[in-house]
Amino acid sequence: MIKVLKAFLPATILAFLLASVLSTQMILARVQAMGLDVPVNVRIMTTLQDIVGMASSYLLLITLAFALALPVAARLARVISNRAVVLFILAGFVAIAVLHIALQFALGIHPIPATRTLPGFLGQCLAGAAGGWCYYRLRQANSSPKQPETPNVA
Repeated sequence: MIKVLKAFLPATILAFLLASVLSTQMILARVQAMGLDVPVNVRIMTTLQDIVGMASSYLLLITLAFALALPVAARLARVISNRAVVLFILAGFVAIAVLHIALQFALGIHPIPATRTLPGFLGQCLAGAAGGWCYYRLRQANSSPKQPETPNVA
């Protein structure tokens, strides 16, 4: 269980951070496209504020989506072990896609404004894919047996 959490928590946080940063930057790009100046310091501060502000809701939703999708990928990976990395990347992508489709269907709005456009939606899904990849890599690192170090007697 600890091995799973060592992979799950960083993967979820990575997906959240990437999704949050992408969302903020896409919105700021739209503001800039309207002719308003968005200096770098405003971009940085807005991004940090959004990460903190979205952690209580979006991070929890991504955690739930990953908690449903990644175990499915793990079970499939037992059967299709030579494509495990693809399964985890796809699981992360689909988890975020289903999350946003379900939120839009249930609420009638896009709670993450960047998902109103196809590039924004795909950006969020790619953040999920990155989280799925991270989970796969950390899971591999945590499951591989450690080789004992041989002393250097030279």
